[in-house]
Amino acid sequence: MDPESVPQEITTLVGREVYSKNGVFVGEVEDLRLDLDRQEVTGLALHQINTELFDQEVRSSRGVILPYRWVQAVGDVVIVNDIVERLRSPDSDEEEEVAA
Repeated sequence: MDPESVPQEITTLVGREVYSKNGVFVGEVEDLRLDLDRQEVTGLALHQINTELFDQEVRSSRGVILPYRWVQAVGDVVIVNDIVERLRSPDSDEEEEVAA
């Protein structure tokens, strides 16, 4: 069996560093948000976040949850869209997707 086709436990994501596709550190995976009815991961709960990417309200919280649809690749690290780097814009619709 091809090693890449072997299902991996979702807990293997915990502890992995998350970077934007431009190489900017975003945070570290602390937990996952799951939709049990659809049996899928819907978000990554990050801690030790890069405080330069998030406003004061988010920086003072415990962490953030990124929508899993932003994930581009998972390997030794998790790569997400560069949208994370643009979250500072208060008029952005995507900003509301990030929860503390």
